Amino acid sequence: MSRLASPKVVNIEDLRRLAKRRLPKVIFDYIDGGADDEITLRENCRAFQDICFRPRNAVSLAYCDLSTQTLGHGLSLPVLLAPLGYSRLMHPRGELAAAAAASRAGIGYILSTFSGHKLEDVKAASAGPVWFQLYMAGGRETAESAIERARAAGYSALVITIDTAVAGMRERDFRNGVKALLRDSLLAKVPYLPNIAAHPVWLASFLMDGGLPTLHNIVIPGKGPLPLMDVASALASASVTWDDFTWIRQVWKGPIVVKGVLTGDDARRAVDEGAAAVVVSNHGGRQLDCVAASIRALPGVVGAVSGQIDVLMDGGIRRGSDIVKALCLGARAVLIGRAYAYGLAAAGEAGVTRALEILRDDLERTLRLLGCESVSELNRSFVSEVHCV
Repeated sequence: MSRLASPKVVNIEDLRRLAKRRLPKVIFDYIDGGADDEITLRENCRAFQDICFRPRNAVSLAYCDLSTQTLGHGLSLPVLLAPLGYSRLMHPRGELAAAAAASRAGIGYILSTFSGHKLEDVKAASAGPVWFQLYMAGGRETAESAIERARAAGYSALVITIDTAVAGMRERDFRNGVKALLRDSLLAKVPYLPNIAAHPVWLASFLMDGGLPTLHNIVIPGKGPLPLMDVASALASASVTWDDFTWIRQVWKGPIVVKGVLTGDDARRAVDEGAAAVVVSNHGGRQLDCVAASIRALPGVVGAVSGQIDVLMDGGIRRGSDIVKALCLGARAVLIGRAYAYGLAAAGEAGVTRALEILRDDLERTLRLLGCESVSELNRSFVSEVHCV
């Protein structure tokens, strides 16, 4: 029996423990950590506990339909894999493994600009819908080149993240020496090397993969692919404003998804700027601390767009029951980030597949216990927002 199929791996937290064991602290904390005091990071998960179910009992269901549609794509369950920067550091196959696992599960995958594999190769790894998440690192000329490559490769939507005017203060990264480890100076790296050496399996795979990858999807004219850099430096040149959307619509004719929406005002502005969908998101608690948990912000955004566009949500999803709660409050589907990142870090593609299996089984079980035969039938009558633990 593989360790992923063992009775010890029954939920996402079990995958988290495996990832923590395999990864050096600097890599694990990059996945696991948040900004400042990590209040929003914790609240993203905890807020789901304040939502109670209202089941329809004495109901027997022969079949539960978990499928949905968003932006014209059929999904076997209401989940997409969120963009996850630097995932090649978690596992050598990184984005390739995640895209392949998403394809096999019949769901969508969103590729981060800050990826270690070429966007063409990632699209080729998936037979399902793949969206490209754009950061403006390198300026408009660099971004336009990436957009054209994404269009030619067959990406079906462009995701624009709007909550990264600067990078959040991710204190774990600072303490773990992220900047020092990415510098050329060996002396600066010395204090952090013992912990890396204490994870020989990860270290061997990292070295066999060629060490620090370049950012193949950020090609600077006259210079080539951008070297791997710390997230603060990368985001410093990557912020997007509403004024950029006029230009974005000119160079990308497909659907645009605006990610990082927490208020009705921003949701309505996204509609005005031609967005086909918004993602209610606080960047997994990694940007501005002490903003609302995503599940708390969701109803206001749903109300603001009044059904004009799809509303997706990410932040704090660890169980299928969390997915159900988000759909009850109006989300069309959810994005998961850490939930699959732990699986990827623990065991590559097999780990992502196991994470999705866990969520799928939990989602179906929750629907059956609610007495609801389809995710399309979920609504606010199935939940009450009172403290229930």
